[in-house]
Amino acid sequence: MKIGILIAGNLAEAYEDRYGDFADMFEELLSGRGLTFERFAVVDGVFPDSAHACDGWLVTGSKHGAYEDLPWIARLEEFIRQSYAGNVPIAGICFGHQIIAQALGGKVVKFPGGWGAGTSEFRLPDGELTLHALHQDQVIEAPPEAEVIASSDFCAIAGLAYRGNAISFQPHPEFSRELMRELIEQKFAAGMPREQADAALATLADAPDSVKLADKLAEFFLSADAARQAAE
Repeated sequence: MKIGILIAGNLAEAYEDRYGDFADMFEELLSGRGLTFERFAVVDGVFPDSAHACDGWLVTGSKHGAYEDLPWIARLEEFIRQSYAGNVPIAGICFGHQIIAQALGGKVVKFPGGWGAGTSEFRLPDGELTLHALHQDQVIEAPPEAEVIASSDFCAIAGLAYRGNAISFQPHPEFSRELMRELIEQKFAAGMPREQADAALATLADAPDSVKLADKLAEFFLSADAARQAAE
């Protein structure tokens, strides 16, 4: 099954040199699960020819807000709606979680409660997962066809499953502890309060449940592909 990675943002070059870019991290995270990948830098205006060009789609994180008035964001929203209407499975992480929700009728804002940063527990129907998160924006209203499937004390809508073929999560299973540490320090340099940065750094763990969330993403894609093949 071929997954098109829709790259919605880039890390600083120094980080990408050491940790890889978003696509590198997702390919490593999802490796060994029967998936292949193709990359599309949508942040640079590079889009697939159609919603059916791959068997499924994965929208990455980004420094941008889903609500920003940028041509590529509007185009990405339309692509998400086409994929959803065309029954092509689509998943999103962080910004990807937010943009899918916004495209399908939800609401995203810069959260007045500040940053969700560090390692924390996320509640899912089948238990809790310990995962990294780093975000100011949140989905505050779920789309009509979405069900909340993950939440934390800070983020009430941290995961969504749709009656169509879509699923998304706010936390970052692709981020390592080391990358998280550097990104939090970067956010402090850019204006995050020192007290909040220190509190986030103190929570950092190896996030072993990243593998469990990767399993959920792969299961979502493969189940959708099996259902499609059965219907043909």
